[in-house]
Order: sequence, then structure tokens, then C-alpha cells
Amino acid sequence: MKKLIAWFDERIPMTKTWNIHLAQYPAPKNFNFWYLFGVLAMLVLVNQILTGVWLTMNYNPSAEGAFASVEFIMRDIDYGWLLRYMHSTGASAFFVVVYLHMLRGMMYGSYQKPRELLWVFGMLIFLVLMAEAFMGYLLPWGQMSYWGAQVIISLFGAIPVIGDDLTLWIRGDYVISGATLNRFFALHVIALPLVLVILVFLHIVALHEVGSNNPEGINIKKPKGSVPDEEKPKFKFHERFTKKYDIVDAFPFFPYYVVKDLVGIGIFLFLFCYVIFFAPAMGGLFLEPPNFEAANPLKTPDHIAPVWYFTPFYAILRAVPDKLLGVILMFGSIAALFILPWLDRGKVRSIRYRSGFHKVNLTVFVISFVALGYLGLKPATEVYTLFARIFTFLYFAFFVLLFFYSKNETTKPVPERITK
Repeated sequence: MKKLIAWFDERIPMTKTWNIHLAQYPAPKNFNFWYLFGVLAMLVLVNQILTGVWLTMNYNPSAEGAFASVEFIMRDIDYGWLLRYMHSTGASAFFVVVYLHMLRGMMYGSYQKPRELLWVFGMLIFLVLMAEAFMGYLLPWGQMSYWGAQVIISLFGAIPVIGDDLTLWIRGDYVISGATLNRFFALHVIALPLVLVILVFLHIVALHEVGSNNPEGINIKKPKGSVPDEEKPKFKFHERFTKKYDIVDAFPFFPYYVVKDLVGIGIFLFLFCYVIFFAPAMGGLFLEPPNFEAANPLKTPDHIAPVWYFTPFYAILRAVPDKLLGVILMFGSIAALFILPWLDRGKVRSIRYRSGFHKVNLTVFVISFVALGYLGLKPATEVYTLFARIFTFLYFAFFVLLFFYSKNETTKPVPERITK
């Protein structure tokens, strides 16, 4: 076995890669519950890829056969219903863990220097994930799939000059048709997953280059020779991390955090399986009742709304009377997250040591995001529209206020070493 491994190592740095990115990667010793969601995102990504491959074996990407092929998978293929529910539940689970993963980054300042590029890669993953989910949403060719795509694609028509040509290019036809379904299928199963996997790879490489943040928001790297030998951890870390620095308050990721993550994965899988077997539609949030009817261009559903993970941005869109301004604000709500590392000019990362005003600001932002998600599911009545405008204002106020108060923010003293 040693000779075989040596043979591989001469041709590809297998052992070196294992040590750098897993076995001897220094992870801060105070990782908590919030640091589980990155691993869960990887788990759900694997689930989506594997179940997606099996579903494509019996799916027919045509306007005439798409809905019937989904029914065929559900009713006639052995365990086809399980694969379909694993995929549909996995889509919602993906956004749950990604949103929580992003919240953890905002709480502990994981986007601040030197992790700006790491955050940008993460936001690109989020953007591609949204496109991937939107493309996949059309594939069942149900009523909500068809009309939801109709509404979302029509938004691009509000863009001056190029709007009409852009919507025509996206659809591949003058209306939502089999041509649209076919190109969305190609993008969903080939192009976007490939881009997503590449971005995940770059995200992990960027993370392991600058090192993981932690709830204290302080570095575990100290200048070489500045830490007494008795205070250094008694673990072996790869020389890539110890060549210029002393590593303190850290454990090797394998086996310590791998074992810890397995506990969290077990709990997640229990909840995931419960939803699959007992509530796959989740009361219409994951699978809407109209989507169990075949797409009918002549019959419009009573209330058209995107699936739940798009609804915060959909509520922002509807909050503005002008269609173009609504589209600008919708995309601006995502763009604001992209530039968050440059909007936050604070010197302290972790929310533990930041001002009370920052804690209130972030709490209001989270409440606004959840409220917008709820309002996006509701009809656009006067009352709901008024609340959508209020929470849209509060959503953007978070970024504006952060830019102004963060530079001279009064913070608590930050410890030199991880204390808990």
C-alpha cells in the first residue's frame, strides 16, 4: 500500500493535498454550531448532483412529455418518488443551509480582510445557485413552473434598449415553450452545475489559503517565535501553515472536526428524511399544489409566486410601482451583499465585540429578510405592499448605516487568544 501511495504521489500530490486541505489543516478550537452549515452545503450539493443524474435518465425535456415523464418517475420507476423528493427537498435544504451559512459570515465578519475574495466566491455560488434553482423550477412543467417562469423572465423586458431582445434570447421563442424548457434543461444539468462545482472548489481553496475565521474573530496565526513552546498545540500541522507562523488554539480538521461534523450531519439527515417521508410538499412551500397540474398557457393560477427561497427578492420587486425600478432594487439587494466587505469599515470582526447598535442593525436586517420572504408568498394587497416597502427600506438601511457607523464604531476589547 505504501508503494502504491508513493507511486501516486510521484504523479499527483495526493498525500500533500490530503494533509493541506484536511488532515493537517488548522481549524480554530472554538468552532460552534454555526460552522456546520458549510459542510452541510457540500453534503446537499452531492445529493443534488447524484439524484439529478438519476432523474435525467427518465426525464423527457419537451413540452409534450416533461410533465408525463415526472409522473412516470413518481409512479412507475422503482424508488423514483424517493429520488424526486430527495431532489426537491434538497433544493430547499440547499437554500436553508446557504442562508444560514451567509448569516454566520455576517455575524462573525468572515467577509472582512483578508477574506474578501472568499466572500465574493461565496456570493457567486449563491448567484449561480439561484439561477440553477430557477432553471430547475421550470422542468416539472406544471402550472406554477410555467407561470412562475413567465413572470420572472418578463422582468428582463423592463431593461431599456435590450430588454425585449434579452427576454427573447432567454426564452428561445416568443413565448414560454418547449424551446425554453429544452435550453433550461441543458443549463440546469450541465452548464450551471459545472460552474457551481468550479466555484465551490475555488471557495475552498481561497478559504484554506487565508484560513478559517472563528467566533472570536481573531487570527490563530502568530509571528514565528512569539509563542512559548508550552502554549503551542501538541498537533502536527502542515509546513505550509507553520513555515512563517506559529499556529495557536487550533486542532487538525481531521479527525477532530470531521467527527464533530458527523454528529451534525446525522441530525441534519434525520430532519431531511423526516421531510422527505412525511412532508415533502411542506404545506405547499416546497412543492406548490398548482404544480401537480400540467402547464396550461390558457389557464392562469389564482396567485403566482416563486418558490419560497426567491420570495424575499420577489417582495422587493413588487414593493416598487415602477417595473424597471423594481428590477433594479431586486438585483441591487443581491449586489449589496457582494460589496459587503467594502461597506463594513470596522476593525473588529465578531459580533461579540461590536457595538450594540450593530447588533440591533443586523437583527433588524434578518427580521426584514424573513418578513420579505413571507410577504413574497402573499397576494399583492395594499397592506402587504405597504409592509413590503417598509421592510425593503429596512433591508437596504442595514448596508447604508453599516457604511457610516462602522468606521468609528465603539467596540469592546478583542482578546489576543481564543479564550472559549
